[in-house]
Amino acid sequence: MRSTNEPVSPSGAGERAASSDVVVRDLTVGYGGAPVLRDVTVTFPAGRVTALVGANGCGKSTLLKACARQLTPTAGTVMLGAEDVSAWHRTRFARTVGFLPQDPVAPEGVSVQELVSRGRHPHRGAFGRWRAQDDAAVAEALELTGLSAFTDRQVGDLSGGQRQRVWIALALAQQTDVLLLDEPTTYLDIARQADVLDILCELQRSRGITLVMVLHELSLAARYADLMVAMKDGAVAARGSAADVMTDAVLSDVFDMRARVLHDPATGARVVIPLSAPRPGRDPLTGPRPTTTPSPDPVPPTPPPADPAAHRGAARSGGTGGLPARPDDLDEVHP
Repeated sequence: MRSTNEPVSPSGAGERAASSDVVVRDLTVGYGGAPVLRDVTVTFPAGRVTALVGANGCGKSTLLKACARQLTPTAGTVMLGAEDVSAWHRTRFARTVGFLPQDPVAPEGVSVQELVSRGRHPHRGAFGRWRAQDDAAVAEALELTGLSAFTDRQVGDLSGGQRQRVWIALALAQQTDVLLLDEPTTYLDIARQADVLDILCELQRSRGITLVMVLHELSLAARYADLMVAMKDGAVAARGSAADVMTDAVLSDVFDMRARVLHDPATGARVVIPLSAPRPGRDPLTGPRPTTTPSPDPVPPTPPPADPAAHRGAARSGGTGGLPARPDDLDEVHP
């Protein structure tokens, strides 16, 4: 029996909300104490890549969790198009919105294949039947993330970067219209970070999905995102293109840091070079300045050890204690 709060698609063909903006209106939410977000209003445009950036603790993850219905707002709404998603049945929501949190934990003993297959659970038909299209979706996700050779490996035996790719594969296998990813490049080396973001953005373009990601690497965010949203102290501090957000003034305000924003001639993207805070004896661009110390008084060279026989000869000839005045005096000593 269908739940009374599970709306029926007008076409009867499905329950997906393709090409709809994710609209956050007057959102206030927290974790039981003081709100982390207060009266936040922001729109993530349909069919675009949005990067959420900001310092640690500014509310990026909280905003993403609220959009994913992992947190219940005390005020405000999250909408897909014109619909408040709080009224959706969980199955409909899971078929439409995928969410990858920070540091997910895999059940003990689960294999890569088994974990990625869980992304298909919202799409299972009557009585939970597994279909050929489920196999195809899992195989595609494993191939895209470079995990096809790891299907029988236990997730717990993998490296941190490999485990992160398994979770990304699960999110891809879910095949949702909206994908919310909280730091998807965590634990990945720089080459894998670029690979994963290339995959995600290519899927976004080919499928027209709405992709929202929390990213800490500002240069990658500027390169891949159509829209950047910078947050500070639980509020939206700036929203726009990389040219709008990646400015000296915004970076100084949001991150409390000095930075130089450059342009990558190969991609045209903006690149952020953090500068050190000005301190005595330190150049913000090049680091510590070389220090100049006064040279000590010159120390006369120590004469090389003399030949004992020469010493004895010099003593016999009336020398001063057998030590020559100059090193070349040794050549003048004759037994």
